Amino acid sequence: MNLKQIYKLAIEMGIKSDFRSKEHIAKELKRIKEKYEKLPKEKKELFDKERLTNPYSDTRIHFDNVEKNIKKVMAGIDIDTAEIMLAEELDIETVLAHHPIGMGLAGLDDVMHLQADVLAQYGVPINIAESLMKTRISEVSRGVSASNHYKAVDAAKLLNISLINVHTPADNLVANFVDQKIRKDKPEYVEDIIQSLLEIPEYKEAAKKGFGPMIFSGSEDNRAGKIALTEITGGTEGNVKLFEKISQAGVGTVIGMHLSEEGRKEAEKAHVNVVIAGHISSDSLGMNLFLDELEKKGIKIVPCSGLIRYSRNKKK
Repeated sequence: MNLKQIYKLAIEMGIKSDFRSKEHIAKELKRIKEKYEKLPKEKKELFDKERLTNPYSDTRIHFDNVEKNIKKVMAGIDIDTAEIMLAEELDIETVLAHHPIGMGLAGLDDVMHLQADVLAQYGVPINIAESLMKTRISEVSRGVSASNHYKAVDAAKLLNISLINVHTPADNLVANFVDQKIRKDKPEYVEDIIQSLLEIPEYKEAAKKGFGPMIFSGSEDNRAGKIALTEITGGTEGNVKLFEKISQAGVGTVIGMHLSEEGRKEAEKAHVNVVIAGHISSDSLGMNLFLDELEKKGIKIVPCSGLIRYSRNKKK
């Protein structure tokens, strides 16, 4: 596989695991295309044309040094100049990051609209979900605007190392995986959710290292009620004011990836249990599900930067 094929596979797997339907995603891409075609010439020149075919603006090829089959990939959660230099030292020509960099970081806020659609599936009225998410999306947009977006990308170009990042597609994979596990196990109490998560190798390993699944709101003896995965995919943490609306929609427990202190207080106020599966462990799970497919294609995976590598190919 070359880098373009790896990128294409990531988008395809992301769409397949998306909580939204393929038809919904296609409809959104069509809307973006129609808006683009109506833009004046000067605005078309500035438009990110990748958005016409890629529904995940936080996932990009940042630098492709040569179109050839890739035999080895260094993969990690956060990739910066240090990891790029490490790849050169290890004679690895391709690096795969999870968290957005470059144009992917600049487009992080755009993928957060996904959260409104997911919330609507759990019973939150779409007008409320969209309104509250738009406020949060604006915050994230302003927050990432001051970042040094291209630091790692520039390092990769200088060292002639191919660089790609896969964010929301990998997050979709972990959200889908955990959702299926919870549906299968049907946990009755919050402590049952923790036990269910600990049966997943990445979360079990994280627990051994001191950052396993935790209850941020509620207690292990609380009954779980209706369980929702509202924050594992869709960019980053949503609007904390949504917990009240989630509670009103009949959700008893939210399984997420990370939660701010303000969000925890809002969840407690709304009487919503929150189980944080873990940030890096969840990222590792999503990345592993993608990396396993690369491994099947004969690509050797070299984990770095916090990635808890677990290959499910070995279990088949």
